[in-house]
Amino acid sequence: MPHHRSGHVDIEPNLVRPYALTEGRTIPSIDLPLEAIVATVEDALTKRLAPEDIRASIVTLCEQRISIAEIAAHLAVPIGVARVLVADLVVTGALEVQATLRSDATSVERRELIERTLSGLRAL
Repeated sequence: MPHHRSGHVDIEPNLVRPYALTEGRTIPSIDLPLEAIVATVEDALTKRLAPEDIRASIVTLCEQRISIAEIAAHLAVPIGVARVLVADLVVTGALEVQATLRSDATSVERRELIERTLSGLRAL
């Protein structure tokens, strides 16, 4: 349980090793940049996940459209673990990756992405 003291929140340590969450995999099955925005898709798989399954937590977080970096921060897992798990959920159809920027994006589009990312990080 988190303990509150003088505005600081201690996250309870996760007793499951990161490699156990990903079954030893360190590379996601699809390319996912850290800033990729992920959203939940209504799918039968999400209803079959046990509430204590970290994948269920990821699906719930993604109902609000969230970046992979934010998922890792919210769940206190390494970014590589978040990328592998999110990729698995995208492949199964439980999540979808929202378009971020194309290589020909304008400076305004790039600035808006940076502002959304900073806003999301501040919200953590």
